[in-house]
Amino acid sequence: MRTSPLFMAFLYLSMGVAFTFIAAQAAEESVWNTTTVILAIVATFNIAVAIRLYNLHNKLKQSQKK
Repeated sequence: MRTSPLFMAFLYLSMGVAFTFIAAQAAEESVWNTTTVILAIVATFNIAVAIRLYNLHNKLKQSQKK
């Protein structure tokens, strides 16, 4: 059984939100420490993948209607 792109987009979006929350909690004195920056980068990639998967879901849905 294949996993739908919409489910995977939801998973990546939730991971992105979780990494953003962890990065906000890890910011002690400054936002520019290594841990915070790495977590923010990972969150950015996760959210970008979620957007791409959602767009793929919409394209597949449109192609099935035709």
